[in-house]
Amino acid sequence: MSAQDETATLSDEAAAYAEGMERAEEALAAASYSDQDGLEEVEPEGGEAPVRGYDEETLKRREMALAQIVQYGDPVLKSRASEVREFDQALNDEIERMFELMKDGLGVGLAATQVGKLRRLLVFQTNADATPQELVNPEIEWLSDETEVAAEGCLSIPRVIVEVDRPLYARVRGKDRTGAEVLIEASGHEARVLQHEIDHLDGILILDRTEKPQRKGAMKALRRGEAFSPHED
Repeated sequence: MSAQDETATLSDEAAAYAEGMERAEEALAAASYSDQDGLEEVEPEGGEAPVRGYDEETLKRREMALAQIVQYGDPVLKSRASEVREFDQALNDEIERMFELMKDGLGVGLAATQVGKLRRLLVFQTNADATPQELVNPEIEWLSDETEVAAEGCLSIPRVIVEVDRPLYARVRGKDRTGAEVLIEASGHEARVLQHEIDHLDGILILDRTEKPQRKGAMKALRRGEAFSPHED
């Protein structure tokens, strides 16, 4: 990349970042109500494919949840979270609140930084039949050499979908709300979601992980308060 290209990219990012908070409210409203039949496309946090068919009540709950989730443009999303030291009632309450926001937001994962808490905590539920699970102070112990490109959305960047190349398998260690050790051998979608959420705890967004053309397209859409998908006509 030439110095000129790099400067242009940084300028684009700075502009999108500065305008992100202003555009977030417009994007949230459009995300919930732009389709009169209630079939708005929704991209779950760390998800692989958008889903349709949510009714107006469900979309309204999602809008209310997103209003409590930090949106693109807030510096906290680019900050690294600190380790959790106290396994107390406050941590338990925080986990339960994150479970509710993840559920109402139609997400499959949520990091504490997305609710304005710089703590190394995430929750996830990659299968509708699974029990929501927390992971405190998560660490990636191992990632496979085998990778896969898949579409990802983010509750902090509504209406934006980009493709991200991630390892297909991951071993993640952490603790539960009581401080007990947890070891997860994850593959496929679960491995992707865990990597997505741990990225959040390190101040890394899907826009940082995607290829340059998609990143520029997504930032342009954010400035305009529009949706973005790499496969749009």
